[in-house]
Amino acid sequence: YTDNQGSGKRTQKEYVYKENKNKKNEKKYLLVDGYNVIFAWNELNELAQVNLDGARLKLMDIMSNYQGYKQCELILVFEGNIGEVSKYNNINVVYTKEAETADTYIEKVTNEIGKKYQVTVATSDRLEQMIVLSRGAVRMSSNELLQDVMAVHEAGLRQYKSSQKIEKNYMDELINK
Repeated sequence: YTDNQGSGKRTQKEYVYKENKNKKNEKKYLLVDGYNVIFAWNELNELAQVNLDGARLKLMDIMSNYQGYKQCELILVFEGNIGEVSKYNNINVVYTKEAETADTYIEKVTNEIGKKYQVTVATSDRLEQMIVLSRGAVRMSSNELLQDVMAVHEAGLRQYKSSQKIEKNYMDELINK
């Protein structure tokens, strides 16, 4: 909040994220806490109640499409007790090793790359948000991620529809050619 030019009235100041000038032209990373997102999004949460693997795969597909539009390095992190990193289409999927949480993995990676690259972390875990903010990352709640995914999807549909020509072809014109 700021004082409105000495008037004594306080007005809410809009906070805008400003990129670090050293990070401006570098790669952008998005780290996503997979299970946090699954259980925050209604559709995936309902699916997870019936089939957790199905919810995980659906999130992987959604994030793959999202990455294609955002053009960032996307790392989707799940607790997994197997310590595996794999490529799924155009995203990296991490299953943490035994006794390592997704939060711990995200904090470690943010610490390693946060000084050099722009890092955004998608989670609704408040403590995790505070930790990654203190390490120079930008936080995004699971619901904010959902809203952005939906906006990207809508923008993609509009772009696709506007690129389609509507031409009428009449049978007699085709035959007479």
